[in-house]
Amino acid sequence: MDAKDKRRRKKRRSRLRDIIAITSLCILMTAIVGTMLFSVLKHHKEAPYGFSYYTIAPPPITEKLLTPNNYSRSEKPLKRVKGIVIHYTANPGTSANANRNYFENLRLQTKTSASSHFVIGLDGEILQCIPLDEIAFASNNRNDDTISIECCHPDATGKFNQKTYDSLVALSAWLCSKYGLDKRDLLRHYDVTGKLCPLYYVKHEDAWKALKDDIITYLKEKEASAELG
Repeated sequence: MDAKDKRRRKKRRSRLRDIIAITSLCILMTAIVGTMLFSVLKHHKEAPYGFSYYTIAPPPITEKLLTPNNYSRSEKPLKRVKGIVIHYTANPGTSANANRNYFENLRLQTKTSASSHFVIGLDGEILQCIPLDEIAFASNNRNDDTISIECCHPDATGKFNQKTYDSLVALSAWLCSKYGLDKRDLLRHYDVTGKLCPLYYVKHEDAWKALKDDIITYLKEKEASAELG
């Protein structure tokens, strides 16, 4: 065998080693990506409201959608969600159903536009008034990219009772999980327009910070529980 043939064989062996190394690396990367993807999908369920996935289960929600109309449910698409806006009803002692019906009856007039995706009652019940792929008339210039939550309250201070508070925490955490939001995306109506809403949580900044902390803590605990499951 002459020197020329030896060089050719050496080059072929070198190319073969390169091909084997590259193939092995591709197989390894495919296995890693596949494992990561399986791990992510394992803890996600199909979302029930027309979007893709959520990582934690939603709290109990009763669907009582408003009749489509120009003043409370326009059916205008909500194409993206960049925040959650929390409100108070400003009607002490009233129920979630009463406030939902107020929105429903706006279809009978021609002056006022108002609604919310959810209303949380004094017993912690959660009513859904607007589908999550439609806008609500709640948060002024943020209607186009936020989900709105109205909360009932027992007295004029606007402070939520424990049942309302607990449901708000659970609902907000689920929405944060569903849309990939964090603490910065939790807003008061006050943060959007300067309106004193939700009143107690505007006048008591520490209570607002605690509420946001409770939402994120709840979210992390539920996600951790899902991982263990």
